[in-house]
Parts: sequence; C-alpha cells; structure tokens
Amino acid sequence: MIIVNILKEYILQNWALILILLAFIIVLIITVFLSKKTIRRMYGLILVVFILSIVVFFEFYLSDKNKYNNVREVLIAIRYSATPIIISSVSFALVKKYRWLVLIPAIILTIINFVSIFTGIVFKLDDNGTLKRGILGYLPYIAVGIYSVFLIYLLYIRSNKQAAEIIPIVFLAFALSTGLLFPLIIGKEYSKIFCTTIAIALFVYYVFLILQLTKKDALTGLLNRQAYYSSIVNDYKDITSIISIDMNGLKIINDTKGHLAGDEALKSIASCLFKSCKSKQLPYRLGGDEFIIVCKKTTEEELLNLINEIKETISKTDYSISVGYCYNNKEEKDIEQMVKISDDMMYQNKKEYYENKNKTVN
Repeated sequence: MIIVNILKEYILQNWALILILLAFIIVLIITVFLSKKTIRRMYGLILVVFILSIVVFFEFYLSDKNKYNNVREVLIAIRYSATPIIISSVSFALVKKYRWLVLIPAIILTIINFVSIFTGIVFKLDDNGTLKRGILGYLPYIAVGIYSVFLIYLLYIRSNKQAAEIIPIVFLAFALSTGLLFPLIIGKEYSKIFCTTIAIALFVYYVFLILQLTKKDALTGLLNRQAYYSSIVNDYKDITSIISIDMNGLKIINDTKGHLAGDEALKSIASCLFKSCKSKQLPYRLGGDEFIIVCKKTTEEELLNLINEIKETISKTDYSISVGYCYNNKEEKDIEQMVKISDDMMYQNKKEYYENKNKTVN
C-alpha cells in the first residue's frame, strides 16, 4: 500500500514530465532524418532525465519525512552531478576534435560531489536534515553555467545565423539559464520542476537538429535546395540580388583523384562562401558543383564587395569558380529573371575560364 501511494505521488508530481518524455519518444520513433547513433543518444538522455526525476522525487520525499539522511546525501550528489553530465553529453556530440575533454570537468565535478558526502565541501545535511552549502557550494552552478554557455556557442556556430535556427537556440539558452538562476532565486522548490525544464531543453535541442538536417546540405553544411526554394517563395520581396557560382574542374578532380577528393573540394568552396557571406547573404548548394547566394536588402556595393571577397578567399585554395550575378536595382525583375541573368553571366565566365585555360596549355 505504501509503494502504491508513493507511485501515485510520483506520477502526480511528474505527470507533465512523463508526457513530455513520452512525446519525445514517439517523435524519435517516427524520425527518419537522424542517424541511429544520434537517436540512441537521445533515448539515453531521456532515460537519464527519467531516472533523475525519480532521484529528485525520493530526495524530497525523504526530506519531508526527515529520514535516511545518508541516502539523501547520495541522492543530492547525483542531482548536483546530473545537469553537467547531461549538457556535456550533448556538447560531446557537437565537438569534432578532442571531444573527450568536454566530459572531463563533469566527471571531476561528479567525484567532488560524492566526496562531499564525507567531507561537506560542496554540501552537507545538518542534524535537522537541512541542506547547507560547503566552501565549494556554488561549484555545481558554475559548472552548469560554463557548460551552458559552451553548448549555446557550439549550436550558434553550427547555425545559419537565421531566425529559424537562432530562435530555438535563444529559447534553449533561456531554459538553461532558468535552471541555473531559479534555484538561487526560488530555492529548493525549483528542484521539483528541474527535470521538466531539462526535458523541454532537450526537446528544443532535438528541434534544432531536425532544422539542421532538413535545411542543410549533408556534405557541405550550406543550406540545401529545399531551403533555397522556401526562401525565394517566402522572402522574395526582400531579395535584392542573386549570385550564381559554379566550381571549375570538379569532373577532372573526380576522374583523376577520386570522388573523395571532389567532396573535399566542394567542402572547401562551401567553407569559403560561408566565411565570406554576411547575415543577409545566404549561400546554398543546389547540387553537384552548383552554388547560389541569395542576398536580402543588400546594396550593389555590398554585393560587389561580397563577390570580390569570395574570389579572394577561394584564390588562396587550390580551386577556382565561375561567378555571375544580378542586382535588382529598381525592383523590376522577378526571381526567375534574376536567376537567369545571374546564370547566363556565370556560364559566360566559365566559358572564358576554359578558353583561357586551353590557350595557356597550348
């Protein structure tokens, strides 16, 4: 009977969390965009949040009963360690080099938290069962803050800097900041909704991943053809210029050095485009060696400066491109006309490139 009552109390306190996690699981089941490895990682995070909710529930349950302080100390150590571990695990998946270094601070903090059970350096329970901070009492919050800033930074540099991706990042930053500040402002009562906050933050992270996969080209990381069509339909009034770009010599690279070398060439070109473009200048890979840049509310001077910067950046690589553009000065051309003018100029530029190359060879 006691177990049934405890179970009822847990469900009542965590019903919103349970629904969020179930919805998360259903979405993952029907997801076709994410890799199996990423989905398994998300399932693991869901399981960790669920177990953590049980830990938090029993910590407060024992606190209300003022019993088993030794057990409570273990549960507190787990709670203090959980958020850094969860956020570092997400960051771990986003870091390419030296990724294991991301986990080391969270592991060290976990060890310190469990050592605190015996030393009280982070927390301790007095004879009345009241939680007291030790000399390192704010260390878990500092760690969460640093990890949160690092995660937001990683997501930002992976984004296309547009509202569709920036808004979820801003919301995630807000959710993580509440988890950092509310315990200090509200007190221990916030811990009762702590797991729900983490679950929502993870779901927003999932939304970010889906946005990345559905709008970005898998090879280069630039926006893809689907995103391009969406942009020219929804934002056509803001588009002032189009830049058409085609890589020179990709077929020769593929035939002589292999397709992996060709892929590296495309990624190098894409990297140059990404570095050169500003916030209102969006580079897309339409397929093969075809790229296009859609410029919104860009002046003709800014357009020409962008083209010069792209050419200068790519000149430092082993590759070359052909470029064409169209500036809609008096807003008298529609998107199709602008693309045609831009493409025609690019093809003329490509023709001249190969003519000059043949003359040089001969």
